Amino acid sequence: MPRMRLIVNNDTSRKGVKGLYLITDQGDRLAERVEKALAGGVSFLQYRNKERDRDRKLAEGWELRQLCRQWQVTFIVNDDLELALELDADGLHIGQDDGDPAAARQVLGKDRIIGVSTHSLSEALRAEAQGADYIGFGAMYPTASKEIEHMPGPAGLAAIRARVGIPVVAIGGISRDNAGPVLDAGADAVAVISAVLGRPDPALAAAELSLLFNRKSPLPRGSVLTVAGSDSGGGAGIQADLKTVTLLGSYCASVVTALTAQNSRGVSAVHGIPASFIAEQLEAVLSDLPVDVVKTGMLLSADIIETLADKLVEYNRRITVVDPVMVAKGGAHLLDREAVAAFRERLVPLSYLLTPNIPEAERLTGLAIQDEGGMEEAARALVAMGARNVLVKGGHLPAGDAVDLLFDGSGFLRFTAPRFLTRNTHGTGCTFASAIAASLSQGVPLPEAVAKGKEFVTFAIRHAHPMGKGHGPVNHFLAAQENRQR
Repeated sequence: MPRMRLIVNNDTSRKGVKGLYLITDQGDRLAERVEKALAGGVSFLQYRNKERDRDRKLAEGWELRQLCRQWQVTFIVNDDLELALELDADGLHIGQDDGDPAAARQVLGKDRIIGVSTHSLSEALRAEAQGADYIGFGAMYPTASKEIEHMPGPAGLAAIRARVGIPVVAIGGISRDNAGPVLDAGADAVAVISAVLGRPDPALAAAELSLLFNRKSPLPRGSVLTVAGSDSGGGAGIQADLKTVTLLGSYCASVVTALTAQNSRGVSAVHGIPASFIAEQLEAVLSDLPVDVVKTGMLLSADIIETLADKLVEYNRRITVVDPVMVAKGGAHLLDREAVAAFRERLVPLSYLLTPNIPEAERLTGLAIQDEGGMEEAARALVAMGARNVLVKGGHLPAGDAVDLLFDGSGFLRFTAPRFLTRNTHGTGCTFASAIAASLSQGVPLPEAVAKGKEFVTFAIRHAHPMGKGHGPVNHFLAAQENRQR
């Protein structure tokens, strides 16, 4: 994933600030947690320590400064001008009652960054007039880190955005699932503490938040790499992925894992691509193109799975949508027993979102699924195997609405859609997973991305019409047209 960075232009007094702004907490193992967060995509680290022990501040601050140099992240000290100088920090952040930005500028010089906390338009304009390079503005939402006296929220940010000429860092209660309105209101950066450092995996939390900044990018917005097999019939596999991602407005690259001879009646032959050549494809794409989300489909063999897993780790790809393609519509097996074991051991723990249907969830877990209770049990088992989030798709249940369950390790979200009596469902799994991947790449948080993907694949099934003598493909084109009208 391309990392959002703080951009400092030392030729002018205006510094550009954008991306994920991380403020430190007072918790244990701070350097360890911060380093993981930096690896996930932090642009800006603010060292905030209210303790009086100067020696401890210096030691801890120096360690964080070194990490920031290593990861090319801008290092800011909170409120303490002397400490900022001692640590050779990139800048200083000042609270409303903690100093004068003009006086700090005289000491720090023109090339260091100065930010000021503000809560209103008058404070923001005053900070800009005093020479601040950016303002912190908030709070956006209630927060547990401090008592909130001022909460202008996203609406307040939008109201000042046109009046303030320097970058705005939004702060206060921001998380993955509520950051969207803040960015849409005009924030250049979002400041967080517990939303990253309080999470079990700070690197993944930072990656999720960093990806949200793509919502401000021009079309095609975001990029997806699909790693899957080719369907000669065009309804599923690489072909369905390319159509879905492109029609939804993102860029799609591809790595082909296998060639299939198939049509609406089934798969008649499979030709696997050597794992060494798949590694060459992955290397070519990941070393050059700015891939935001990796989406996987048919992987065929243990060697291919091992190769993919190694490259995901090497290139630090954390946002992966893994569709465990195992059996074709016509019954052909697309993943052998040895490959299933490798899938469980290597790929499930690397998956940001795992999207099995009921037969796939049964094969991965060994559980029999008869109802939604069984889907929940399977989701818990898959998270226990290492998947970060699991979407168990209930289309194979015999009656009622088509219900899918998203489990994040702590709770379930339920997504429903009408069930259509049609044979033309070829490519539904590929299409659904690719639609989710496209939304994620565009800066949509996971629950909303799943809802959007569910809506798109439902449109595609509803508009499907017979093509061939067996299971016809879903209709990506009309689904995209209906999606744009919503």
